[in-house]
Amino acid sequence: MPADLAVIGLGHLGLPLAQAAVAAGITTLGYRTGPEEGSLTPAELRRMLSGGFRTATNPAELGRVRTAVICAPTPLGADGTLDLGQVESAARTLAARLRPHTTVILESPVHPGTTEGFLRPLLETGSGLRAGRDFHLAYSPSRVDPGNRDFTPAGTPKVIGGLTPACTESAAAFYGRLTDKVVRARGPREAETVQVLETNFRHVNIALVNEMAVLCHDLGVDLWDVIRCAETKPFGFQAFRPGPGVGGHGLAQDLGSPSGRPLRMVELARQVNDHMPQYVIQRAAALLNEHGKSARAARVLLLGVTYKADIADQQGAPAHEIAVRLMELGASVSYHDPHVPAWSVLGRPVPRADSLYEAAADADLTILLQQHRTYDLQGLSVKAQLLLDTRGATPTGAAHRL
Repeated sequence: MPADLAVIGLGHLGLPLAQAAVAAGITTLGYRTGPEEGSLTPAELRRMLSGGFRTATNPAELGRVRTAVICAPTPLGADGTLDLGQVESAARTLAARLRPHTTVILESPVHPGTTEGFLRPLLETGSGLRAGRDFHLAYSPSRVDPGNRDFTPAGTPKVIGGLTPACTESAAAFYGRLTDKVVRARGPREAETVQVLETNFRHVNIALVNEMAVLCHDLGVDLWDVIRCAETKPFGFQAFRPGPGVGGHGLAQDLGSPSGRPLRMVELARQVNDHMPQYVIQRAAALLNEHGKSARAARVLLLGVTYKADIADQQGAPAHEIAVRLMELGASVSYHDPHVPAWSVLGRPVPRADSLYEAAADADLTILLQQHRTYDLQGLSVKAQLLLDTRGATPTGAAHRL
């Protein structure tokens, strides 16, 4: 049975889209673009299969869908620019099977101009069809927020920019089945730049509050109390909170200017955020010294090694750099994370704590890197010899906060 939709790329972008489509009653086909992509829990897979989802290995099946959404990853290449290799591969595979009247949508994070200047020629050359005349082409920035239970795809507005007004409307008709609100951009470049603005907004504001964390510690000011008070302002302020670094897939440098002229504020924000793991190490070493211990041979327990709470994704998580720096200082590092059964750093497995409370009581220093919902922070603050809270999650006075 032909599918209505093909999701090309089943990673952190494609899987949520496929899940939302199946939930909306759309017959969905999943096509992988690379080996290292996302996975579903058995329960999620059962729900999707019962809703008509299936994966395909034969690219010929891509030529039988009405809508194809490319969600291939675009990691940083060796030169620091976006690697569009998987987008190119997906486009060539799709182009060879593209039929007239198909709607093709790109959701991968890309530089402004990629849909028109990169994807369009690949599709037209490979298919012999013309975008805007024979098939519809559009860009829609992904707004996936892994682990967020408050904002589902259905409740998150979707921005769409088509090559032509007809392309926009065709994409809007598709996304209108998934979400309560569709927002039409002027064109693909505007829609692509929405992704840039939203991603960099996050990084710049995190950098500001990270700098405030360092300043407030030097001043002896409780930053979390400052944020608590500031967020009562009903206008002109949005609360962000500091942390040990910024992870995730939408990194600021991923979406800079392809002209070689990066946004200066974004570049500075990247530098500030990239420094946070080293600042955590400085604070950790200082705390150990204050309690008569040296970082060398200290037993350090890291809690939460994913980039975000309550998910298993470790993409860009600062835990890796923090573990490396601790090891370089001679510390003995172990970890605990309910979502990560095994973890390796520098090619070596890191010991995993089975009993959280016993491990915290045994460690010279426990560092909370990620606030997973399952952590009893009050209990941890009692059991741990020394606790550094990089998330401001423990009760006031129960731990040393970042």
